[in-house]
Amino acid sequence: MTVPRQSTATDESVRPPENHRHMVLRRWLTAITIVLLVGIPAGYLVISAEQSRDSGRDKESESSATGLRNTWPSQMKRRVFEVPIPEKSTQVAYYETSNWKTSRLYVQFRTTSAGLDQFLKGVGTSRAQLDDGRVSIGARDAETVAWRFGASEGEWAGTSHTQKDPRPSQDITVDLTDSSRPMVFVVSTATP
Repeated sequence: MTVPRQSTATDESVRPPENHRHMVLRRWLTAITIVLLVGIPAGYLVISAEQSRDSGRDKESESSATGLRNTWPSQMKRRVFEVPIPEKSTQVAYYETSNWKTSRLYVQFRTTSAGLDQFLKGVGTSRAQLDDGRVSIGARDAETVAWRFGASEGEWAGTSHTQKDPRPSQDITVDLTDSSRPMVFVVSTATP
């Protein structure tokens, strides 16, 4: 008759009973793991939702605007409409309209004489192309953003820079009354 083998303390399958300290440590590690696995994704979702909500509010605010907004247009808008506003420009304001046929970006800013040259070069034209006494922005566009070119005295100069679609074309009018700090008005029109 064979006697069944008894397990010994050296057997790997037998573990000593868990002491209180080890149990507490294991429970803490389990709790921390659960918090991290649930908390981090939940926190990410909350932050993402808040950013999305803020973005929606910004877009709603922008689309409901009915005139110039006293801020810089986004860098993307400046690139798309090819309106390279010089750094350190002041009194910057913009307004965008869009429909199925055309999109327009209205921009105004005050710059330096060198800034004007830099802007015109960035658009693809130059100061030599500005016609003295010309307001190149049409009455309808001027009325859209309440620009009053004929109502005020000024030394106006303007040019129209036309490009093939889909690149935008710009109507540029400059008030050179203070030639060291000219005021620039631009309507950039894109036809997708």
